[in-house]
Amino acid sequence: MHCELKKMTNGEVLKIFEASGGLLSGHFLLTSGRHSDRYMQCAKLFVDPEHAEQLCAALAQKLKGVDIGMIASPAIGGIVMGYALARQLGVKNIFAERNAEGRMEFRRGFSVKPNERVLVVEDVVTTGGSVREVLDLVRASGGAATGAACIVDRSAGRVDLGCPLYSLLSMEIPSWEATACPICKAGGPPLVKPGSRK
Repeated sequence: MHCELKKMTNGEVLKIFEASGGLLSGHFLLTSGRHSDRYMQCAKLFVDPEHAEQLCAALAQKLKGVDIGMIASPAIGGIVMGYALARQLGVKNIFAERNAEGRMEFRRGFSVKPNERVLVVEDVVTTGGSVREVLDLVRASGGAATGAACIVDRSAGRVDLGCPLYSLLSMEIPSWEATACPICKAGGPPLVKPGSRK
């Protein structure tokens, strides 16, 4: 059953992060290679199906009027969210995964048809690297990238994906190149890599 479509405030989204233990503080290595003192662990949100339904229903509300025929997500972070959002929107859902060379590709018989309107979905966007890779796959398949969507945009709207980015929560969470990380320079806590990418 679909959740009722309703808008959520930033405070309501953060409350779900805090309740689920998904807002972490420390010294983190992000998928982009940058360091940060905070990490948004969306996997914790999706442990509770009710949270997934609430968040994706609210994101679906923001996507009203956007022409979407399919959702494509990068593995692993976007898979559960992609499914939950596709369910809210009533569209098909596929995901891309990395091959032995580390490049994203559609496998398992997944494909995008020519001119298919595809929304690329990721849980958290910092630099947008994984999202760009999937957008490129969609375009290379002849699909039309209608935009990208995420739960958290850590760039506060500054990331440029070459298409619209729809987010539930847009906030600036500082991150630094490894050589400029103030936590490393201060001899802070050990670096932790909580993400899925090797």
